[in-house]
Amino acid sequence: MKTKAQKQQDVEILKGEFAKTPHAIVVHYQGIAVEKDWELRKYAREANFSYRVVKNTLAQIAVEGTPLESLKDKFVGPTAIAYSENDPVTVAKVLSKFAKENPKFSFKAGVVEGRAISVSEIDAVASMPSKEELISKIMFLINSGAQRMAVALNGVSRNLAVVMNEVAKQKEQGV
Repeated sequence: MKTKAQKQQDVEILKGEFAKTPHAIVVHYQGIAVEKDWELRKYAREANFSYRVVKNTLAQIAVEGTPLESLKDKFVGPTAIAYSENDPVTVAKVLSKFAKENPKFSFKAGVVEGRAISVSEIDAVASMPSKEELISKIMFLINSGAQRMAVALNGVSRNLAVVMNEVAKQKEQGV
């Protein structure tokens, strides 16, 4: 059993992490096999977000004064929280996929950019393209104009070279 000082230290660690985290999803995990829990933790590491099982009373204290404060009343029963500083879409996608494969795993609530979202909105966030996908689409759009311009400019000089070549051939043939 942890001492009061150890619990206070745990709260301070959580509070520090939650203070810099604008995106989080609170989940109910009861009935999930240990192997599946480890699998989810592996997915979380690969996707670069944090996933941890929390003691409800400590989490309720830790979220006070943070962007996750609206989740305070959701820490009831077996609870875990997945959170990220950068990308809420990746968190929602990984957890949604895991929830589809494991029906006992369910969402309680979430926060995106410090704003509380409902369980149905978590699915909407999961269906959005990720930050990396959006950046790659924007870069493609920016680059496509330059590519078209380069092809068009190259075509003019190529056509000029072809015409000049044909004129040279005709002069050689004496036409």
